[in-house]
Amino acid sequence: MYTLVLLAGGSGSRMKKDIPKQYLLLAGKPVIMHILERIDRIKEIAGAVIVCADEYIPLISGMMVQYNITIPVKFAKAGDTRQASVKSGLESVATEHVILHEAARPFVSENDFVRLMKEPCENAMYGLDIPFTVIKGHEVVEGILDRSELVNVQLPQKFNTTILREAHEKAGQEKRMFTEDAGLVHFYYPDIGIKICEGMVYNIKLTTSMDLAGLSLAP
Repeated sequence: MYTLVLLAGGSGSRMKKDIPKQYLLLAGKPVIMHILERIDRIKEIAGAVIVCADEYIPLISGMMVQYNITIPVKFAKAGDTRQASVKSGLESVATEHVILHEAARPFVSENDFVRLMKEPCENAMYGLDIPFTVIKGHEVVEGILDRSELVNVQLPQKFNTTILREAHEKAGQEKRMFTEDAGLVHFYYPDIGIKICEGMVYNIKLTTSMDLAGLSLAP
């Protein structure tokens, strides 16, 4: 069985809205509810931990009643960073395996979760080839990157809970910062093997208001 840790602590400042993007309406329904409705139908997911700011717990709880979400849900306090939020969510996970997802990725399908769970490798992620040319640099060109060696990281990701928790503990002790968890686990357990499953072009992350314009939901 799995527990889903759903990261919903972002402020969504780049969306330039009064509330974080995960609570905005998409196709007439709050963004976060699209995800919760899908996992609510997956029997292998025993429960969810929603990582969010305390002030939004009543809002989410009310939405769950409105949309008849029945999966057991716990809440965890969002941290100052994504990494801190994942670590906070892991504290409430009791299952041997955990799935991480972001509330700002509402286009993920039920089958995407199922396919990830059916992957034989215990630790796995979704990733896409990068279709555009990349280069290293900020104000000036600093080097060349080979896009054939790079992967566009997507969520959901799945991990052995103990391994992920231990990796976060080590990162915290060493004050190392990571932007996602497959890289974090690989850094501390390079021999563990994290499978990269073929990702989905529709599984985008909502970042700006333009991302909400003209989008239709994945099947």
